[in-house]
Amino acid sequence: MNLEKARFNMIEQQVRTWDVLDPGVLDIMERLPRHEFVTPEHRDLAYSDLELPMGHGEVMLTPKLQGRILQALGASPVEQILEIGTGNGYLTACLAAMGAHVHSVDIHQPFLDTAARHLRQAEVQNVTLVEGDAAEGWDDGRRYDAIAVTGSLPRFHEGFHRSLTIGGRLFLIVGEAPTMEGLLITRVSETQWSRESILDTSIPPLVGAPRSTGFHF
Repeated sequence: MNLEKARFNMIEQQVRTWDVLDPGVLDIMERLPRHEFVTPEHRDLAYSDLELPMGHGEVMLTPKLQGRILQALGASPVEQILEIGTGNGYLTACLAAMGAHVHSVDIHQPFLDTAARHLRQAEVQNVTLVEGDAAEGWDDGRRYDAIAVTGSLPRFHEGFHRSLTIGGRLFLIVGEAPTMEGLLITRVSETQWSRESILDTSIPPLVGAPRSTGFHF
């Protein structure tokens, strides 16, 4: 399989057509070898418009959705980034190429071990990997300029809001299958946040995230 051609087709036929037009994002996704972050049995599918299984019931998000997340956050080279859900480390590497440093949290230590190996192979050094449960937010005493939550939240909550700097952006996906909403939250002051709907999609929930309550008969 011609992986270079597959990567080109991914950019042109999937990512661009989902309104990802930021040149910096496209350049990063074109340069990073996505096939080196997936399991060997999925290598030939690395550039397909598919969610690829990673184990523990988790999936690698599609390229077009990862592109939209990167574009929405719009991180700059001086910014600090928080990622919730490290997975195999591909989106982590993309974020690291955009910002100054990425702190990435995952509840599954095996994912962190795998991501660490992938990041070393890709010569990505500006990443700190942390094991932890961030289902209801993450407060490590820092504030971040950009936060990416890579699992959905069945119920919207503000657990990540106060981890943003003023002007900081938070991307999260809220709702339950089959329709969920991708939101961009921007902190405009110490006590105010704006909220913008970016896209409709559907992805697996963040492990342990609070679920919507409802009536059961």
